[in-house]
Amino acid sequence: MSKFKKIVLAISLSGFSALSWADTTLLNVSYDVMRDFYKDYNPVFQKYYEAKYKDKLTIQQSHGGSSKQARSVIDGLEADVVTMNQSTDIDAIVEKGRQINPGWEKKYADEAAPFSSMQVLIVRKGNPKGIKDWADLIKPNVQVVVPNPKTSGNGRYTFLAAWGAALKQNGGNEAKARDFTRAVFANVPLLDAGGRAATTTFMQRQMGDVLVTFENEAEMIAREFGRGNFEVIYPSVSIDADLPVALVDKVVDKRGTRKVADEYLRYLWSPEGQEVAAQNYLRPRNAAVAAKYAKQFPAIKLFGVAEFGGMKAAQKKFFDDGAIYDQISAEIAKKR
Repeated sequence: MSKFKKIVLAISLSGFSALSWADTTLLNVSYDVMRDFYKDYNPVFQKYYEAKYKDKLTIQQSHGGSSKQARSVIDGLEADVVTMNQSTDIDAIVEKGRQINPGWEKKYADEAAPFSSMQVLIVRKGNPKGIKDWADLIKPNVQVVVPNPKTSGNGRYTFLAAWGAALKQNGGNEAKARDFTRAVFANVPLLDAGGRAATTTFMQRQMGDVLVTFENEAEMIAREFGRGNFEVIYPSVSIDADLPVALVDKVVDKRGTRKVADEYLRYLWSPEGQEVAAQNYLRPRNAAVAAKYAKQFPAIKLFGVAEFGGMKAAQKKFFDDGAIYDQISAEIAKKR
């Protein structure tokens, strides 16, 4: 073979190698409390995907308050997938940004929520304020740490959990639920933008007596700060928080990443994905995985956003500009 033909063959083989081992990049825009889950999940998916397709895959992450993240996507951040903590943030990308096609929640099982969580109460070691349930959060000597419901799904779930618990304690009386929830937020010294920032305020800055956050955030706190530095209190009743995911259709079609992005999300429901979820204290959908980890998920009474007419109805009633949360905030500010 001539030297020229050898060079041509080498170039051809090099090109074949590049085509058979492409370099694909995905951007997952998520909320801040999910940092640890995706830190564990992404390598598991990469290993599976690269073995199956012989494609090199890089997964990039962006984290922040759920609603702030949705706004970033609407404003042009080119996410291939969004993994949020409430459906209304994804709906906002559908309606305001038009980057996600309507009907996204029907593309995957379980209304496109591969796992769920709930709100728990994190207290200081020894529980010095004796906090046992929602009613203890309105005591005059208790400071409550929670993220801002206007920027954080974590904060909205806390608001709805407190409101719903008060409804159940008072026979569905909305006036009493409003008074109770106002009293809880009157005990909040400051509002962080997202759940992870609230955790930093509570654990590093040592502000507050109780942190209200997702159940899976408690495991992150244990890993980072040690299991003996706090206690997890399960209230008598809490809210079931579904954590939805979606393809950003406009971006994946533009970048040619629909196939890998779709597989990335579908793998969340795989036994391997569900195992990683359970290890990060996210409540899995897979029955076998749920049974395996049953001891770490106490069976307490839960209610869903359906009791508020769904998340869209809850958003309109409580969190839209001028709605109940804004009214309560104004009332608290007036008294301070």
